[in-house]
Amino acid sequence: MNEVLSQDEIDQLLTAISTGDIETEEVSHAADQRKIKIYDFKRPDKFSKEQIRTISIMHETFARLTTTALSAQLRSLVQVHVASVDQLTYEEFIRSIPNPTTLGIINMDPLKGSAVLEIDPSITFSIIDRLFGGQGEGTKITRDLSDIESQVMEGIIVRILGNLREAWSQVIDLRPRLGQIETNPQFAQIVPPNDMVVLVTMETKVGEVEGMINFCIPYLTIEPIISKLSAQYMYSSVRSSGTTENLNTLKERLASIDVMVMAEIGSMNLQVKDVLALQRGDTIRLPNTRITDNMVVKVGSRPKFLCRPGVVGNKVAIQITSKLEDVNKEEFEELAVEGEE
Repeated sequence: MNEVLSQDEIDQLLTAISTGDIETEEVSHAADQRKIKIYDFKRPDKFSKEQIRTISIMHETFARLTTTALSAQLRSLVQVHVASVDQLTYEEFIRSIPNPTTLGIINMDPLKGSAVLEIDPSITFSIIDRLFGGQGEGTKITRDLSDIESQVMEGIIVRILGNLREAWSQVIDLRPRLGQIETNPQFAQIVPPNDMVVLVTMETKVGEVEGMINFCIPYLTIEPIISKLSAQYMYSSVRSSGTTENLNTLKERLASIDVMVMAEIGSMNLQVKDVLALQRGDTIRLPNTRITDNMVVKVGSRPKFLCRPGVVGNKVAIQITSKLEDVNKEEFEELAVEGEE
């Protein structure tokens, strides 16, 4: 966007030209300067700016979820955030990462092909040290992972992939699976060297140790959903399905909550000395309560149902006879008054 000059600035510029302080050639030269972007026709861009921005937004969600998950698992402060999203060739990506390193080959089902999740060695050994009871200090030793260490990192990557599925949920129901772990980048040839990929670089900090986590996705893998990588598509999908999904999620979470359910036979007032004098085998006679009367079932502290007592096998049980919403309000009030008396 061109800069718009105020009237005072225009007057000052005209005054400077008329007095000879500024040459007209300098003004025309400055006006001709433009920002030029070098374009390589041998390696055309596959992703638009909007698609890059959408991928960045998706993986910012992934970074937040990973921060929470790793902090809880490692019992340490972990920070993960997206540093950059770039498109480059696969060969350039392979050359940019250290050897050895931790490379997880990720199956991107239902998309075709695989992606690569690369964890910097300093972060890898910090995680391993923390899980093995250490302080999470990094190490400058460059070596391959042992079999035990490889199994530990496999568990970490599998945990991270759950966050990846949630971050991609607005675009596709991604089901990422860890195929194998490699330490030599040359053995992780998932696409030809000249194929374009999108590289999501996430700055990661575990305690005082800093490093990078890179997520490399080939264009051939992401091509079937390339049209969905737009902010407009994501926001429209959120509006159309967000309410239903949130309601279903809320129902699922509420269904797993335990609440107290109590069948109240009746009630009466007793003095403290009478309560202290109660012994095993004593009988309490409830006034205005008959055997044929319905009992009130309370969920939490709220009356919800009417029921009748009984026995199932050798266990005491109740049978729900009706909901209180279906009972006449006056009838329930009379029942409550009788219980209080």
